[in-house]
Amino acid sequence: MSFDPPTLTSRLPNVGTTIFTVMSALATQHQAVNLGQGFPDFDCDPSLVNAVTAAMRDGLNQYPPMTGVPLLRQRVAEKIAALHAHRYDPEREITITAGATQAILTAVLAFVHPGDDVIVLDPCYDSYVPAIELAGARAVRVPLHPLTLRPDMAAIAAALTPRTRALLINTPHNPSGTVWTMAERQALADLLRPTDVLLISDEVYEHMVFDGQPHVSASGHAELAARSLVISSFGKTFHVTGWKVGYVAAPAALMAEFRKVHQFNVFTVNTPMQQGLARFLAEPAHYLGLADFYQAKRDAFRAGLAATRFELLPCEGTYFQCVGYDAISDLPDDAFCRWLTTEVGVAAIPLSAFYAQRPQRRIVRFCFAKQDATLNRALERLAQL
Repeated sequence: MSFDPPTLTSRLPNVGTTIFTVMSALATQHQAVNLGQGFPDFDCDPSLVNAVTAAMRDGLNQYPPMTGVPLLRQRVAEKIAALHAHRYDPEREITITAGATQAILTAVLAFVHPGDDVIVLDPCYDSYVPAIELAGARAVRVPLHPLTLRPDMAAIAAALTPRTRALLINTPHNPSGTVWTMAERQALADLLRPTDVLLISDEVYEHMVFDGQPHVSASGHAELAARSLVISSFGKTFHVTGWKVGYVAAPAALMAEFRKVHQFNVFTVNTPMQQGLARFLAEPAHYLGLADFYQAKRDAFRAGLAATRFELLPCEGTYFQCVGYDAISDLPDDAFCRWLTTEVGVAAIPLSAFYAQRPQRRIVRFCFAKQDATLNRALERLAQL
């Protein structure tokens, strides 16, 4: 005898399986080179694994403080102070999270109420809008400039209303690879000054900024820092995306509210990995060399793509390269990615996955956080187009 489940009303009726899961499964099925989902196919520094192993063997396997291992919070505060000249109190203003996605959801749930508006810049990472909808709020999508994919301050200003509770930004930007400038950060500060709008700044690719540009963090601008929750990810920085450990930095009054939600949706994050990360962060070279490491991969990958019929778009940061394919196909980008995976043997992500409405430009995104051999194998296949 079988029984039907109770009738349900979905909290996220418009959400299905993410494009990242779909394309990775398709890549596996067709033995394609997976340049779709954003994760490295190489190992992290062995000393980081050793530090975590040592923590486990030292018996550091029980609950840490809800806010995170004190030494790790201290290391994060020291890093931000050194890079952005802003001092956060590690006791009251830094919290360790189960990755950046949890931090984003927690930030939204802590501050956004039903009926509020939250501005996101389109295209945006796919977790932003569902987080806002789970809070009972409305996501207001403000398009980036259609040609440059840079923030459009006039459009953001036009979207601000008394109902706007927060603005969620991302620099370096996934999926476009653009990086905010000092002038854009100052323009945002000027724009938000007369408001009570909170800024949620997703900075998970903070150490992947190329060509000598600085990472323009909200932490580095005192006026913005006073209204911001700044989010980052150890997984992205140290090639351990599966560990799902990140952090949030915010003024004490904001952090107190953030922690009220954090303690009930994850409580805390696994102890030995926090301990290992704290030991690893003692050496700044472990993250300060990341931009050069990924720029070398970017440059080699772009050089290979330049010999194909793809149109290279700028890549100022992240480990993603966007390309146009008008010279190759007139298929919609999702259909083109499926064809590219099944027929050419290289998986990519359609940029439309990051938009509410399909963009006019046909663009796909490749991830170059891969071994050189992986990238070369992909380039050999793409050169056939």
